[in-house]
Amino acid sequence: MSDFIRSITLLLILLNPFLLIVYLIDIVKSKSMYVFIKILIRAGLISFVTFSCFAILGDSIFNSVFNARLASFQIFGGIIFLLTGIQFVFKGNSSIESLRGESKHVAGAIAMPIFIGPGTISYSVLIGEQLNNYLALAAIGCAVLLCISIIALLKIIHDRIQTKKEELIEQYIDIAGRVIAMLLGTVSIELIMTGADYWLDIL
Repeated sequence: MSDFIRSITLLLILLNPFLLIVYLIDIVKSKSMYVFIKILIRAGLISFVTFSCFAILGDSIFNSVFNARLASFQIFGGIIFLLTGIQFVFKGNSSIESLRGESKHVAGAIAMPIFIGPGTISYSVLIGEQLNNYLALAAIGCAVLLCISIIALLKIIHDRIQTKKEELIEQYIDIAGRVIAMLLGTVSIELIMTGADYWLDIL
């Protein structure tokens, strides 16, 4: 049971709803609560299915299906996150909006790359190794559900205080977003280095 709770906690930390709300702030502002919840649920379902596949199939999904290694995915994912972080530092929230593309595809665009990333996928593989399939799926489901619930709660709080503290919220989002983008860039470099270390070890 301790492994089950730890798996939920660590995956939730990697999903980090308090970080995600910053990246989703343009959607938070432009969508009604009902539409926002529908988008979140779709993104959550896409993420749950993806995490579950990696948890059940493990590292073999890279070796057998993609004929690649997890380290290659970490390097590529790290580069994508690094570019995203750099754009956010210099352009702010508009960079994330442009990366998501058309609004009709917004649920899938939120799931990838905001929910689904090299860190969460790597940890999903680890969850599958630590727990049996049923517990692994339950842990992933709980983490994703908690994440989207917290984001929905933050949306409610934002809508209630926006009219009174709109300028303060804008300043917070801008500053917090750029700081978090720098942290994201740091994590991206770490992912790239982890993948590179693996390749250097097998050479």
